[in-house]
Amino acid sequence: MMAAEQALIEFEIAVETFRVEVENFSRLHHQRLGPMYARLDELDAQIAEAVAARTGDPEDIRKAKEARASVLPMPNVEELFHGWMGSDGLFPEAQAMLTEQPVQPPQKVRPSEEARKVYRDLVRKAHPDLARDDAERARRDAFIARVNAAYGRGDEAVLRDLAQEWEAGPAPAERWLSESEELYARLEWLAERKELLAAVAAELEESAIGAMIKMAPQDPDALLDEIAEKLLADVAEREAYLAQLVG
Repeated sequence: MMAAEQALIEFEIAVETFRVEVENFSRLHHQRLGPMYARLDELDAQIAEAVAARTGDPEDIRKAKEARASVLPMPNVEELFHGWMGSDGLFPEAQAMLTEQPVQPPQKVRPSEEARKVYRDLVRKAHPDLARDDAERARRDAFIARVNAAYGRGDEAVLRDLAQEWEAGPAPAERWLSESEELYARLEWLAERKELLAAVAAELEESAIGAMIKMAPQDPDALLDEIAEKLLADVAEREAYLAQLVG
């Protein structure tokens, strides 16, 4: 039983660490590279308009209108809220602003190795699945929520403070051998939980951002830098072409 619980916790740690990387990559990709994509869209529209002005061809005029329309799309929910809201609700930065807390967006896709180590140790000790009553589970749930939030920001100092807090807190209740019926029910719950986590992991890995991270598993932050360099080169190329068209 204990082996099954520990295996599930390890699996959940792996899924959660990857989820954090996918979320951080997505947000940093939007923050750092969004302006470059917008600049490329604007240049594409200007180039199409310059070509249409030169040729007067109806097809070129149509393409120019399409290119210009793509620069000003209808705003979606995230744009209406200036990037502070996603499909899962307000981003942590927005929550922080509303509660007058310091805004701490992620600095990197992947937290430091030391932060990852402290995080894993904390989850192994404080995971709610190790609770044996509702009160203990509630305490662990609230604590792990704070741990996950600190890890998502890559805040190593807060993680260390949380580790000290956990060590100073009440010791976990002594574990007693379960009755056979309770044991079977527990194993069934563990199997269902593993199936759910597997589905979440598959969805993350199959997402566009997940696939990008898989391209650079050792250093996803370097991938952002590579994309930025490519976009800057594309911007320079389009600017030079536009200058030839209007020059």
